[in-house]
Amino acid sequence: MNAPKNIAGSAASTGAAGSKDQQPDLDSMLEGLLKSTPKLAQPGTVAEGQRCGLVAIVGKPNVGKSTLLNALVGQKISITSRKAQTTRHRITGMHTRGTTQFVFVDTPGFQTLHANALNKSLNKTVQGAVADVDLILFVVEAGSFTPADARVLALLGKNIPTLLIANKLDNIHRRGDIAPWLQTMQEKHQFAEFVPMSAKNAKDTERLLGICEKYLPEQAWWYAEDELTDRSEKFLASELVREKLFRLTGDELPYTSTVVIDKFEEEPPQRKGQKRLLRIAATIVVERDTHKAMVIGDKGERIKRIGMETRVELEKLADAKVFIELWVKVRSGWADDEARVRSFGYE
Repeated sequence: MNAPKNIAGSAASTGAAGSKDQQPDLDSMLEGLLKSTPKLAQPGTVAEGQRCGLVAIVGKPNVGKSTLLNALVGQKISITSRKAQTTRHRITGMHTRGTTQFVFVDTPGFQTLHANALNKSLNKTVQGAVADVDLILFVVEAGSFTPADARVLALLGKNIPTLLIANKLDNIHRRGDIAPWLQTMQEKHQFAEFVPMSAKNAKDTERLLGICEKYLPEQAWWYAEDELTDRSEKFLASELVREKLFRLTGDELPYTSTVVIDKFEEEPPQRKGQKRLLRIAATIVVERDTHKAMVIGDKGERIKRIGMETRVELEKLADAKVFIELWVKVRSGWADDEARVRSFGYE
């Protein structure tokens, strides 16, 4: 599938400076750890020919996987929010530089709290994503390793090189404090390399790209150089509505709420110099009447704001004029109904 027009050929970088203290000491410590760690396979040196490979980004919910994907691609293609279980689909993002094309796959956080049909679908997506890739990025919060992290780690085989991505390093006040934690992580899995970083730090993501490059096989690119995702603008529209929904309702609204696109029509520019027009109608699906009232808000103010924020961001990403209508419907128990879960676009 070709990349949607909204993201082909554009680029933006994120950059929030992380702490730099004790960086040489940390690098020396990491080098020592890696020398004592048996490698799964020695990555080859980068040749003049093209490289291309699949890199899965996995981890428990809410550890920053989508933020990391957006930073690596250089463009927002995966939605983010503080609410766990924000990502629900396998989202592919591409980044091409020099002779190398990276094909990153962002996955839903592995679900352990509820065994409903929706979560079973999300977990199947995670398990499928790690089965046939060239490299795995196992994302955890720097200095933390919970039972939920352990369940995800248990899914990873030993035959695929795996990098430990110690994300949110900017939350660690002294980088030297992370050294004992890294030593314990070394005992949990045969990681090929350790990468302490912050996904919001542009220098960190650039360094990670250089590390990933070594593990990709020499082969022809799979996508055109300017393509950044295999997802359509219609998919992006539904995801943006869901992102604004979660961000504007906070913890009030259960994560099982979803968005269905009822209409997505594109009209060409009427005159030279005008932008194309996207006409979108979407339904926000909730499980209770109280949730419906919550989404609509007082005098409809909340749903208006969801629509307005979605329109503004989609117009920038799609380089188009956007007209969007939003509706709210109650579908009680949909997340437990396998047929309905599939009908709403979850595999």
